[in-house]
Amino acid sequence: MQTNFTPERLASDPRMPASEKILRTCVHCGFCTATCPTYLLLGDELDSPRGRIYLIKDMLENGKPATEEVVKHVDRCLSCLSCMTTCPSGVHYMHLVDHARAHIEETYTRSLHDRLLRKVLAAILPYPGRFRAAMLMALIGKPLAPVLGVLPVVGSRLKAMLALAPTRLPTRSAMEGPQNFPPPAERKRRVALLSGCAQPVLDPAINEATIRLLNRHGVEVVLPKGEGCCGALVHHMGQEHDALAFARKNIDAWMAEVDGEGLDAILITASGCGTTIKDYGFMFRNEPDYAEKAAKVSALAKDVTEFLETIELAPVRDVAMPIAYHSACSMQHGQQLKDGPKRLLSGAGFKVKEVPEGHICCGSAGVYNILQPEIAGRLRERKIGNIERTKPVLVATGNIGCMTQLAKGFSDKGATTPVVHTAELLDWATGGPLPEKLARAGIEDRPLRVSALVAAE
Repeated sequence: MQTNFTPERLASDPRMPASEKILRTCVHCGFCTATCPTYLLLGDELDSPRGRIYLIKDMLENGKPATEEVVKHVDRCLSCLSCMTTCPSGVHYMHLVDHARAHIEETYTRSLHDRLLRKVLAAILPYPGRFRAAMLMALIGKPLAPVLGVLPVVGSRLKAMLALAPTRLPTRSAMEGPQNFPPPAERKRRVALLSGCAQPVLDPAINEATIRLLNRHGVEVVLPKGEGCCGALVHHMGQEHDALAFARKNIDAWMAEVDGEGLDAILITASGCGTTIKDYGFMFRNEPDYAEKAAKVSALAKDVTEFLETIELAPVRDVAMPIAYHSACSMQHGQQLKDGPKRLLSGAGFKVKEVPEGHICCGSAGVYNILQPEIAGRLRERKIGNIERTKPVLVATGNIGCMTQLAKGFSDKGATTPVVHTAELLDWATGGPLPEKLARAGIEDRPLRVSALVAAE
């Protein structure tokens, strides 16, 4: 794509040279339109990556404040990054749309209700204590969802927030907070595990299973002091200053461990967080005090399944049952991790089924299912229909946002199909307890393999 940025324009913002380079990479081929969920549903060129690129180019190149039209179409983007997997020219759409969202935040005044909702989400979701309190209030408010849903302007979003809230809130985990978990035998490796912000509130069993699984295979796990939200949530809402502040705290916390006893990896069990943390190096490229440290953190960052593929797991339980693996967009498109989780699950004994249209987003996308509930709902229904075609006993995935979104979809259809994190299933297969969600769905614990019983004797 030909660009006409003036030297003055390129020099006006340290983010501009990278965005201009991305724009020049695009060749207008339109391959991205075939895999873009919003274009698939809406059929509007401006709701495709190519259409958004034109809007972003005009805005950035000419130094224009964001317009209502630009905001509408950029807001509809899920940041699923399917377009990046499809693009033959290597257009780094993620960095471009992130810049566009920051520019929107800096130059556009949203409606009062939109500003308030975004402020509330940014003030609650990244903080586990606040989020836990909000979820308790949501449990009380859930019965009011149908009434609130008919309110003008804000009704659909309020209804979506309450509908996504769980019907029960797990008790706080004893494995939460800064602490070390040494393996019972010889320590082979040492890793930091991102606790996360929403995940330990909604499903603490994920990190508990991950710690058990790693310990069982000789890996010491540390939850570092000072670590917090990765910054992804506010980053995707264009609140760049706050996103970088969250990231700096994590970089400092992890580098303290690197410089102390050392780390072999920084593990993430929520793939949406992983995509952002792996991008810290780019996010801090223009910040001398953090550029080198951020790049080191990004190099150490791995999805938990990525790390588990370097370990020889020892399954001890017969778990042969048909399961559907839902690959989160942040996993398959953001991090380009596609077959590893399926290999791990198959190796553990599960019969992994391929989901039709597996490359299309489920509609979760951070807080997209709250900000854009109508589109998110259509994508969720489409995804559930495709998963059900595989007739699975359960669904495995690696992102808490997808887990919440899919659980809502099954609940809407009256189905009891459990949605479980990949790490929970691998923990179970290698000797851990039956995941609670499976027990609630009526799935019984499976016996140990004969070889494991012989070895125990």
